Amino acid sequence: MAAAAPPLLLAGLALAVLAAALWPSLGAGASLLDDPSGLLRRAKEPAFADWMVGLRRRIHENPELGYEEFETSELVRRELDAMGISYKHPFAVTGVVATIGTGGPPFVALRADMDALPMQESVEWEHKSKVPGKMHGCGHDVNVAMLLGSAKILQEHHDELKGTVVLVFQPAEEGGGGAQKMIEAGAVENIDAIFGAHVADSVPIGVLASRPGPIMAGSGCFEAVISGKGGHAALPHHTIDPILAASNVIVSLQQLISREADPLDSQVVTIGKFQGGGAFNVIPDSVTIGGTFRAFLKESFNQLKQRIEQVIVSQASVQRCSATVDFLTDRIPFFPPTINSPELHNFFVNVAGEMVGSKNVRDRQPLMGAEDFAFYAEVIPSTYYYFVGMYNETRGPQASHHSSYFTVNEDALPYGASAQAALAARYLLERQQPSATPGKAKAHDEL
Repeated sequence: MAAAAPPLLLAGLALAVLAAALWPSLGAGASLLDDPSGLLRRAKEPAFADWMVGLRRRIHENPELGYEEFETSELVRRELDAMGISYKHPFAVTGVVATIGTGGPPFVALRADMDALPMQESVEWEHKSKVPGKMHGCGHDVNVAMLLGSAKILQEHHDELKGTVVLVFQPAEEGGGGAQKMIEAGAVENIDAIFGAHVADSVPIGVLASRPGPIMAGSGCFEAVISGKGGHAALPHHTIDPILAASNVIVSLQQLISREADPLDSQVVTIGKFQGGGAFNVIPDSVTIGGTFRAFLKESFNQLKQRIEQVIVSQASVQRCSATVDFLTDRIPFFPPTINSPELHNFFVNVAGEMVGSKNVRDRQPLMGAEDFAFYAEVIPSTYYYFVGMYNETRGPQASHHSSYFTVNEDALPYGASAQAALAARYLLERQQPSATPGKAKAHDEL
């Protein structure tokens, strides 16, 4: 009869079995990179999280507008140097592109935008913007810090990556078309897929949200000058009133949506600029109006553009005025709709669910706002854009993006950093190049 095992040995075996049950992803031959929840725990470690918060605050204190992100770009490069990550610079004036992994295919990219907004920060706090008239009022400072966090995680396991992760630090998202310039500069050649993440003021902390198909609208700007004949307000019959003509134009433009667009095909025309005259008793010679138009379908977008010009010119003519329309594409390029790959959406739901739990992976309603991340879809086979939640009701009211009172819940940083790292690592793992070792016996699943 065999001797009974010592109690200490039995206890040790029990602990080993329990550990294997609790941490299956960290078993023999497995990588932490394939454990999204483990990556989140790493990003939440106090020293790691504090490092990201420090980066974000330094960027926030020194906001830079599109194509002027010189100090932000320098900070990014300094951190990459400290991590031993190779990069190329500059792309599109201030852009940085770094690589981690084998240097060979497959290639997956992660993108962060770096630019701030031309607005004065109204929030009084220790790290308030030090640059008058400029503020990180959308959260791009957070996006950069999160991607540097992803870089740190991935670099810690660079020898385990099954391909190459490309980190894209992009300038000028806020109307400057920085993504388009990065593409033209060759920053994303040979990329198989790209993921973009953005903090969201209305999504709860700990939640990741997106959807397949259209997630953000295409957008364009226009400006029109309506010219008539100025004169004294007491003698309108001696004038050709461009203010009256412009008013009729604005009303008619709204009818493009209410009477010409399919109600199930979301479109928006907004006039945000109306400039004409400077005196109470003078009818001006001309009026300038300007606005934006948005749609989810390219066909609807193009139709809307055509009709905007027709309506402005025709309605001005009815009031005996002339009109010229400029779509400003030399300064503000049209942004195409942001369309998420259905295949990558399923992939995202699976990976994100492993990280934060399936109940914290939610559908996001499409937004009529625009994102120049959409340009990457024109040259990269698969693209995916998602939101990292930061809303916490215990913090009180949350000001919206592009508000001078916008604030950030910095607890969101670990979620964005680990999500981007997990998506990239898993993407490479599932699409790794097949081994070409001759004569190798095929492994059996049961073994």
